[in-house]
This record gives sequence, structure tokens and C-alpha cells, in this order.
Amino acid sequence: MDFALRIDTAITKAIRQGQASPSPAKLASALHYTVTPGGARIRPSILMAVAAACGDRTPALSDAAAAALELMHCASLVHDDLPCFDDADTRRGKPSVHKAFGEPLAVLAGDSLIIMAFEVLAKAALHDPEQAAKLIGILSNRSGMPNGICAGQGWESEDDVDLRAYHRAKTGALFMAATQMGAVAAGEDAEPWEELGARIGEAFQVADDLRDALYDEDTLGKPVGQDDLHGRPNAVTEFGIQGAIAHMREILTGAIASIPKCPGEEMLANLVRAQAEVLTPIKWRAGQQPNDTPNG
Repeated sequence: MDFALRIDTAITKAIRQGQASPSPAKLASALHYTVTPGGARIRPSILMAVAAACGDRTPALSDAAAAALELMHCASLVHDDLPCFDDADTRRGKPSVHKAFGEPLAVLAGDSLIIMAFEVLAKAALHDPEQAAKLIGILSNRSGMPNGICAGQGWESEDDVDLRAYHRAKTGALFMAATQMGAVAAGEDAEPWEELGARIGEAFQVADDLRDALYDEDTLGKPVGQDDLHGRPNAVTEFGIQGAIAHMREILTGAIASIPKCPGEEMLANLVRAQAEVLTPIKWRAGQQPNDTPNG
């Protein structure tokens, strides 16, 4: 079974359990709506790849970890789109959850997915209680304060923002969770895998800043210009377009160099290179040079 099928199967199982009768039908529908279509599933795919590179000792635990991570990510998107934050009308090319179901159900859907993520890991403890407990600890650390995505959102309310710390928490946190949880699910230590996740997350955030500045809403499937609209710090503002592109490529080179020694080291290096291709828009790869302005 390939990574994508394993991830989708695990997520579908979790959502169906969350929709079991008796349950409020609209909230049950919102749960399914939130996780489909699945997008690129980048974070759980990285988790699975790390687990595979380390031997994937307990596949059922890897599947649970991947599902939990993606459920947490989807929950964060629902909350990010709310009127109190980005007030975004679209996500992944369709109405955002609060537009489709209303703000109260969007809040509840996000909350339910967060709880569901930890429930999935708790149920997986029967396969390896010690490693499951470690997975719960990692996901907690990378979701809350002071190191997780809640901290990342909190930075946006500060007057003085440390851009690197902001990116590390808002975007990097779940990528660090991906690499560390993949290793732990395979029976390895988490610590050596932190740097790889941090570097991938930092590169992803820089690329996201570039797409936000250069693309239109139809291309992205979500509103653009959000950084400027909300006065948020971003790599394009700090480095300019060309500087941000160079910075992203430097980060990805460092990511490959940081991969710990493991049986699947070369496979992971190829995965990072492939992600670089995904993150870098075609016009940049083709050698075209966009103007060094956010609207270039």
C-alpha cells in the first residue's frame, strides 16, 4: 500500500468514527468537508517517508501518526480561515468551512479534529504504548505553546516579531512533528530529526510567502495578499523576491545535508529535492526572473 492510500485510509477511518450515530449531522458533515479534498498531504507524506527510511517497524503506528498529524493541520486551516484571523472565503478551491457551515460549526469542527488527532494516537497505543506516548508528546509540543502552531498564530498579535521564530512556530512546527513522529513511529529517537523538519518547514513558509505575493486566487485556491492585508511579517518583505528565492534554495540544501544516517537516507534526499520542485513555481525553474517587487 503506498503512502497516499495509507494516509487517506487512516484519515477516513478516523472521520467515520467521529460521525458515528447518534451525532449532529451538520457537524459530522463539516468534519468530512474539512479533510476533503485532501490537498498535497505534504506533512503526513514526509512522516511516512521518514518512517520508511527508518524501517517502518510498526506500520499501524505510522498510519495513526500520519492521520493525527494531518487532522491537526486541517484543524489549523479551519481556524486560520475564521473571521477573527484571516477571514478567508476560500480554501483548497472551495468555500472555507465557516463560509460553508457558519462560524460556530467551523470552530467546533476545528476543535473536534484537534481532539480526534490525539484520540487516534491514543487508540494506536495498543501497538506500542511507549512510542505512542512519545508521539502524543511531540504532537502536543508542536501544536501548542510555546513551540507550536498556536504560538505561531500568537506571534501575529505582537508588535515586534522575530521572523525566524514566527516561521518556525507557525509553519515549521508541524514539519518538525512530521520528521520526528515518523522516526518515533519506526522506533527511532526523535531529536536527530528535528533539524530536517525545521528546515523543510522554513523553506515551505518562504515559498508560501512568495506564492502569496506573486500568484492569483484561482491559482492558489485561497485568497492572496494576506500577508500585506494583515500586516504580517514575511520573507518577500524582508528579502525581496529574488532574495527570498535564494534563501529558500539555501534552506533546502541545508535540509538535505541534515538528514540523519539511516537505511533510506538517499530516498529522503530525493524526496526533499522533489518537494523543492513542487515548492518552486515553474516560471522560476524555467529561468525567468520576476521583478523584485511583491506585485512583480
